[in-house]
Amino acid sequence: MDRSGSIVARWPAVARGVLRSCARCARVLVLPLALLLFMQWPLRELVHAYSREANDLAQILFALYVGVAVGEAMRQRGHIAADALAHRFSPRTRTVLARAGALVVLVPWCAYVLYAAAPLVWNSVRHAEAFGETLNPGYFVIKLAVALLAVLVLLQALLEIGWPEFAGPEQ
Repeated sequence: MDRSGSIVARWPAVARGVLRSCARCARVLVLPLALLLFMQWPLRELVHAYSREANDLAQILFALYVGVAVGEAMRQRGHIAADALAHRFSPRTRTVLARAGALVVLVPWCAYVLYAAAPLVWNSVRHAEAFGETLNPGYFVIKLAVALLAVLVLLQALLEIGWPEFAGPEQ
């Protein structure tokens, strides 16, 4: 087997590994995010400084967390689903519906978001865009999180369509 064949054959496992690794990294963001949100009031009222910086950093962490969490919720089958009727369907029918939904809805949505956001994200990163009100650096990371969300959801959708055995949570 040549190199390209082995990469193609391993692609689903690599994609699942990327999704899993991103989720592990994002989990680390929860505690600092909570701490920053908690500290805003004492910083504003008692210290009289740094509350806006804490808010800006919390926005960055939240954007990154959500950018990863949406794809992870899909992977864990923990996302909100229209289950009022679907729970009555057979597992095979639900799998077909999930694959069709990924193909018809998620892949075009991700492609559109990546296409539409690319110039905005690129300009923001290129100029190291800062927060408008505080001029603190890092606003570009929030825009990068939009692209991250779309890429991770696209990876998950492609796994759902072509390799459903790799799309769900590990047993």
